Amino acid sequence: MKKSKLPGTDSIRELAEFWDNHDLTDFEDELEEVAEPVFVRGSAIKVPLESREAEAVEKMAKAKGVSREELVRGWVLQNLPRRTTARRTFLWPPPVKRAHQ
Repeated sequence: MKKSKLPGTDSIRELAEFWDNHDLTDFEDELEEVAEPVFVRGSAIKVPLESREAEAVEKMAKAKGVSREELVRGWVLQNLPRRTTARRTFLWPPPVKRAHQ
């Protein structure tokens, strides 16, 4: 069995570089069709904040090394009833994604 030439990384930058230099048709024998969507977008909720509130959120997020969206999402997930999040496991702070070695 020959080893796949497809990249084994979750890095958007590395994947973008790879596909900028390769053609999908070169990998047809390694691809498989799927019946369900692979990527499903979540819903977004706008939260109106005063300027000083938004600045405070930005400062807290920067101090934790996360985006303001990740910080606010973490707060929401921490305060949702258990039954809402029972089917999924949430890690906070989210794990750092690293390229596969």
